[in-house]
Amino acid sequence: MAHKTEALFRDDAYLKTAEATVAAINDRGGIILDRTIFYATSGGQPGDTGYFERGDGSRIAIAATITGETKDEIIHVPAPEQAVPQVGEKVRLAIDWERRHLLMRMHAACHLLTVVCPFPITGASVSEDDSRVDFDAPDAGFTKEDVTAGLMELVRADHPIFVRLISDEELAANPGLVKSKNVRPPVSTGKIRLVCIGDNASVDSQPCGGTHVKSTGEVGEIHIGKIEKKGRENRRFRIRFGPMPAV
Repeated sequence: MAHKTEALFRDDAYLKTAEATVAAINDRGGIILDRTIFYATSGGQPGDTGYFERGDGSRIAIAATITGETKDEIIHVPAPEQAVPQVGEKVRLAIDWERRHLLMRMHAACHLLTVVCPFPITGASVSEDDSRVDFDAPDAGFTKEDVTAGLMELVRADHPIFVRLISDEELAANPGLVKSKNVRPPVSTGKIRLVCIGDNASVDSQPCGGTHVKSTGEVGEIHIGKIEKKGRENRRFRIRFGPMPAV
């Protein structure tokens, strides 16, 4: 039977610590809590790492976070040779905040890229230093410099980034909100989570379950490191932190 974990990060991506209770240990040693601040791998964003602190002060290192039988069941994977907590035990959670914040900045940067390059998305992967977004796009003479300039214009504008919920019916009435060519957000949940950019979502709005920073300015300086041709129409854009290297 799948457990349901309260995902605290969905309401507040800036939570670094929290208290929780161990709800179950699965047959592979994965730890399931009643609630968590650890994001589980999904939508191209990797799961969080960090540790649990037990009542006696000892720690359990968490090497990965994944989903279980459902998206609502979040499994914390301990590093090798870690102690196993007891069901019902209370623990203090602490994520690797430095890593998470990099991922939040990068994930927001990927959303900005979909604004600058408004083509159907065929794939994406977020990492701490080199992320990618794949588009079903013709070879229209994109340059790294032009796309970088567009990204940095959005960053410097310091637009707010926020979440709002819409119904399944609202999503069905606005199919253009879904930018992915092959993946649709889960429906029949009653509420679809939209990540919005700009006052009144004037810059962008799309379904997403990931974590993001509060404003485009917090993304910081970014650039397109490479544009790769992956098939006849597929184009892969690689985003990196920092200024574009001098030629």
